[in-house]
Amino acid sequence: MQFYRDGYRPGDPDIQPASAEALTRSVDLPAEVDVLIVGTGPAGTVLAAQLAQFPGIRTRIVERRGGPLQVGQADGVACRTVEMFQAFGLAEALLREAYWVNEVRFWGPSDEDRSRIVRTGWVEDTPEGLSEFPHVIVNQARMQQFLLDHAARSASRLEPDYGIEFVDLEVGDGEHPVRVTLRRVEGERAREELTVRAKYVVGCDGARSAVRRAIGRELRGDAANHAWGVMDVLAVTDFPDWRTKNVVQSAGKGSLLMIPREGGNMVRLYVDLGEVPAGDSSIRQTTVEQLTDVANAILHPYSIDVKSVAWSSVYEVGQRLTDRFDDVPDDDTTGRMPRVFIAGDACHTHSAKAGQGMNVSMQDAFNLGWKLAAVLRGLSDEVLLRTYSEERHAVAQDLIDFDRFWSAFIAQPTVDPAHPELGGVTPEQMQTEFARQGRYTAGVATQYRPSVLTGTGEHQHLATGFEIGTRFHASPVVRVADARRMHLGHTHQADGRWRVYLFGEVERVVDAATWLGEDPDSPVVRYTPEGADIDAVLDVHAVLRTGHHDVDLAALPELLLPRTGPLGIQHWEKVWAVDPRADVFAERGISPDGAMVVVRPDQYVAHVLPLSARRELTGFFAGSLRPQKVSALG
Repeated sequence: MQFYRDGYRPGDPDIQPASAEALTRSVDLPAEVDVLIVGTGPAGTVLAAQLAQFPGIRTRIVERRGGPLQVGQADGVACRTVEMFQAFGLAEALLREAYWVNEVRFWGPSDEDRSRIVRTGWVEDTPEGLSEFPHVIVNQARMQQFLLDHAARSASRLEPDYGIEFVDLEVGDGEHPVRVTLRRVEGERAREELTVRAKYVVGCDGARSAVRRAIGRELRGDAANHAWGVMDVLAVTDFPDWRTKNVVQSAGKGSLLMIPREGGNMVRLYVDLGEVPAGDSSIRQTTVEQLTDVANAILHPYSIDVKSVAWSSVYEVGQRLTDRFDDVPDDDTTGRMPRVFIAGDACHTHSAKAGQGMNVSMQDAFNLGWKLAAVLRGLSDEVLLRTYSEERHAVAQDLIDFDRFWSAFIAQPTVDPAHPELGGVTPEQMQTEFARQGRYTAGVATQYRPSVLTGTGEHQHLATGFEIGTRFHASPVVRVADARRMHLGHTHQADGRWRVYLFGEVERVVDAATWLGEDPDSPVVRYTPEGADIDAVLDVHAVLRTGHHDVDLAALPELLLPRTGPLGIQHWEKVWAVDPRADVFAERGISPDGAMVVVRPDQYVAHVLPLSARRELTGFFAGSLRPQKVSALG
């Protein structure tokens, strides 16, 4: 991280100086805001952390609960989510606290005695090279608190307004067209109604979302018909794999998914409770004692003696999805821009077996947050906001399809060797399928389709390892200024900026960087506001095909060593060289001719172009950025 760019200040560098807006913010909700976030779940807290980076955007977040979430709910943190946390500067704290899922072990009935389970195999949890970060386990409450703390430390000093519930909204005209009715649910002023006018509202208020209902959307999909119990336990056991992730299948007694939790002792058990008749809600009355009995039956000849239950729940598996994630009517022909959005469980629900619910919800908000910021800061036109529903609905549909398959697959009985005609799944099939789904469960399978934000693939051969539409896959490089070995992309902060990486020989990169920094038709010149730092919108980095000792920083164009910030001091962290232990050019398939790799603010590869593709680069950005200066292009 960088600090002291605006002068030396003592203390914790993670705590930013409060902005003037933050210092004068009222304790009560104001009459008008730019963005009102409803709900402090996974999506709401990511969106708050993202928008808190911009003190000029008036953001408030309301939550019906009287305080932060304390226990339970989701816990699986995909590799992709850790990558996103790195952009917020939170990955190190997350990884220190988390349980690391290193491998998955499989248990099934013994061929000799099918009443007993035996270990049938294991696989590496995350395939080698998929991400520089591991798949980890941290409970949802802690994930949300990391993000809330980050927002509170920002210059915006953004903190939730607790004890306030959403009642209704209506969209009209004017600068703040969304009229929102809220109600206090706690304290002396309980039941008091409040009215807030907002430019945009984002419903992150869960599967029973009141915001979703207010805009006329509904969840549609399969009825829930298979029940699972879940409990976080501290227990004494003779089961030998208590501290690894396990998929346990029994002969006729159900299946069990076992996931160790952070802290070294607690374990989460997902207990298969079988098929549930439509409309039968009695399964939800299942007690932790009954869940423990089922778990012990499945684990025979092993057992668990539960000493404490931190949290438990019973839920039914169902996959549901809304048709749009905003308030634009389905039959709109006027080009109406969205004003209200929904994210996370408010627009897609599914089982916990895929381990993607919290992760996909967070990625929803990460996708929306930078777009709202770009529009509100005047960098992009409102039409950019239409891409949110278009992009994330497709991702959610993929999740629903995967979850439907995966939930059914792991709920299958095991094949009885004596009666193979009865069907089921073999241990080998379970292991093979789990390994095959590695990219999906790691959260890196998302690929955005060609659009104004994602280019087409005619130049993909220039950088085959940076696949257009997928997340930017980091790779080791050496920072020239201080010889620090890092993963390229770890300086990609959640600050709303696009990144342009120039890969190639020094001479070609210098030529491209000179044009980018000086030519009126360059997207850097054209889309950077007057008076802003040259890297305020497009952050350009050079990755040179040479060793770091062979680079003369003084000979590089100013764009790669820009003078930025209130003091106008040089930025030394934009020039990279090859790490001899892991050549980024070889690992990511960079052409000998070099390449420009454009990366979106949410860390997805937007385009791959030749270093000489100048008009194409400016034209690409014309689809999403608003010109700040007139150029020869118009």
